[in-house]
Amino acid sequence: MHRRSFVRAAGMGAATVGLAGCLTRENDGDGDGNGDGPLEIATYTSFVEGNFEDVTSPAEWLKEAFEEKYPDAEIKWTVPENGINRYVRNAQQGTEIGPDIYLGLNVDDLVRIDGAYDGELFASVDREQLENIDRVRDDIDFGDPDDRVVPYDTGYISLVYDESAVETPETLEGLLDSEYENEFVVQNAQDSDPGRAFLLWTIDEYGEDGYLEYWKGLQENDTLIGDSWTDTYYGPYDNEERSVIVSYSTDQVFYAGGDLTRHQVAFLDGKGYENHEGMAVFADSENADLAHDFMDFVLTSEAQAAIAEKNVQFPAVADEHVDLDEDFYDHALEPEESVTFTYDELEGNLTDWIDEWGQAIAQ
Repeated sequence: MHRRSFVRAAGMGAATVGLAGCLTRENDGDGDGNGDGPLEIATYTSFVEGNFEDVTSPAEWLKEAFEEKYPDAEIKWTVPENGINRYVRNAQQGTEIGPDIYLGLNVDDLVRIDGAYDGELFASVDREQLENIDRVRDDIDFGDPDDRVVPYDTGYISLVYDESAVETPETLEGLLDSEYENEFVVQNAQDSDPGRAFLLWTIDEYGEDGYLEYWKGLQENDTLIGDSWTDTYYGPYDNEERSVIVSYSTDQVFYAGGDLTRHQVAFLDGKGYENHEGMAVFADSENADLAHDFMDFVLTSEAQAAIAEKNVQFPAVADEHVDLDEDFYDHALEPEESVTFTYDELEGNLTDWIDEWGQAIAQ
């Protein structure tokens, strides 16, 4: 499950875990897309650390499987403290990027990158190098005008709630009812992917002229706005201080076989906010060919199944190209209808919406 957040701090460092190895890569390749160094991939913490105890993380599985298929290759994972913001800052300052691939991009990220940096952070995908690209589901489209991103999974932002404490939330408007006073927790849209998705969901429902009034109603109902998914889920929600949270419709996959009382999924108005995740090659990578090999490998049936189960999201490829246990689909729930914004709809609007929300609500 995707548990990332944009960190407030402007730190430029990068964190590492056991399998990540060293964090620096000398750009000493031969310039033809086959550098001498390892293939370095930047991503978010849970992709490297995993979501389950004693279960191989998505990153560990991919490293072992890819290196088995490509014996001369070596993968090194890195987790930047400030997510993609770190590399945007590097590009702005003209300093070395470092990694070859960023894994964990969504449409919001692309729009924010393009609004902050005029240069070329990521290269366009060479589709001729991707034998499996046609496997990607027809409904997954980043709308990227420069075709920089290859999808690797998708999922839905929804509500998760405690059925022993509150009735099933059914509509956005219903969250303003007294039943949910002091019960709802949402993440900060300035810092968190699910928080930003929920903000966009309210803009879709109430329009640019009405969404802030809705949020003021949430505030009047003592809605708690936390920093990140991790802070809110494993804080006030896990501690049973709150009974409704913005989370993921795959939440029950984590707890299958256990008590699901506090892991009920609610699709407001039958909807969920659809969020695709993708990977892209940094424009200055000297391992571009190997990077394309990796992205193509991620679209294989085996890799898609492993990512879906270990990252707890839906596959990016069509059903006939991936085989998952029925138990996965029993607990990974899909809404009747999805809400989402395209690249074109967010371009020129996203930053203003987030800034307006921050000034009116978050402060």
